[in-house]
Amino acid sequence: MDSMIDPSADFFWESVATVVDKDGTHEKFPRNDDEWKEVRRRVITMLEATNLLLIPGRHIARPGEKAEDPKIELSPEAIETLVNQDRASWTRFAHGLHDAALEALQAVDAKSTEGIMSAGENLDKACESCHQKYWYPPNANSKPPQ
Repeated sequence: MDSMIDPSADFFWESVATVVDKDGTHEKFPRNDDEWKEVRRRVITMLEATNLLLIPGRHIARPGEKAEDPKIELSPEAIETLVNQDRASWTRFAHGLHDAALEALQAVDAKSTEGIMSAGENLDKACESCHQKYWYPPNANSKPPQ
């Protein structure tokens, strides 16, 4: 997740944007074949990484790895315990991420900035639905989706 999906998703989300600053409004999007190719490479990485999430016995993190901020994320051991307690949901979330990444790939192949924006929203929803169940610590104000 940390090495492939997260950086690839960030690259994808940042590939198209409208920035408003003191100098005006600026549109960011891939402007040539090489830039589109790089966005596509990142989406392919993300898409294929969803298959790695489904490998039986694969660990969430290296042994001894710690959460960067325990106030906002569970420990890798706690996440792995939750995943192993409900592999069916983990598989469903991985397939949801795959579907969102496939939509992103279709938008990139169509060179559609509007499609990237739409796919980006769906990608965010796929990520957050899984994070609600497995990554964020439970608290009184949030209930993981069922």
